[in-house]
Amino acid sequence: MSAHSLYSLTRPLLFSMDPEAAHNFTLPALKRAHALGLTSLISKPKADPRTVMGLTFNNPVGLAAGLDKDGAYIDGLAALGFGSIEVGTVTPRPQPGNPKPRIFRLPAAHAVINRMGFNNGGVDAFVANVQSSRFYQDKLGILGLNIGKNADTPIERAADDYLHCLEKVYPYASYVTVNISSPNTKNLRQLQGGSELDGLLGQLKQAQARLADQHKRYVPLALKIAPDMDGEQVKNIADALIRHRIDGVIATNTTLNRDAVTGMLHGAETGGLSGAPVFEFSNTVIRLLKAELGDALPIIGVGGIMRGADARAKIACGAQLVQLYSGLIYAGPALVRDCAEALRQR
Repeated sequence: MSAHSLYSLTRPLLFSMDPEAAHNFTLPALKRAHALGLTSLISKPKADPRTVMGLTFNNPVGLAAGLDKDGAYIDGLAALGFGSIEVGTVTPRPQPGNPKPRIFRLPAAHAVINRMGFNNGGVDAFVANVQSSRFYQDKLGILGLNIGKNADTPIERAADDYLHCLEKVYPYASYVTVNISSPNTKNLRQLQGGSELDGLLGQLKQAQARLADQHKRYVPLALKIAPDMDGEQVKNIADALIRHRIDGVIATNTTLNRDAVTGMLHGAETGGLSGAPVFEFSNTVIRLLKAELGDALPIIGVGGIMRGADARAKIACGAQLVQLYSGLIYAGPALVRDCAEALRQR
């Protein structure tokens, strides 16, 4: 049975559950299936190597951060055929995130609203999970580790949290993503502004240089940004990325815009909107970034990829790689192969 057919049978069961309960059911089930060797039955994409940020990705379709916040399910997720796995966002100290309910499906829009709030077990537990994975131990592929700040850390001290996490995760990462774009941590997107962004990136680059010397290995830094920006804001971010020699940019996170879901059940819930409605918002930011960056640094395109043609559109806008998350909820694991095949055929 194909991955698409199998997911078509299981999706009604998952959609009958509370979204967070379904999430908490699916990942352990995937881990068990992998332990039993069942994930070997899933048809994987053919190899299609791409070199980005000095790293060789087995194919250009990666898993976006947020699905596995604690890095506890890396091996099962990698078995779905991704060209890279990004886990997190992790914070220095454990935190429960925002009150439940905090995930909402909007099936008519192929969308999800979440206000999770960086719920995770803290960076020490995160690193232990990464170290215990076969994916890390056997160097089976590209592993991105996504870092953030604790909710109760004042925004003026945010850099301390990022630097602490960078220090902890650096030895185990293929690349590190700095998440300053979640809408679910108060004032976090303020870090995308001029002086705040300059200060943060400057400190991170200094730490990266020191850690590269200490560990005798250069680990690229990528910045994850929001879709809710105008051309001038994107230009300012692009200038900062070039000035501070950041290695890559991930565009984009979730949107606060609700135009596409106005009047729908759960459409007015607070949090970040992902899935199909964010597709054009993220594409616009990718185009603007590409116009400003040229070939100075690579763009990883995320947001609203629901089929192979959507992945091709991200590349056409200027991205070199793509990442999936919400599309997996609606299309299942077959989406990985569909997107990889669509990009391989270009």
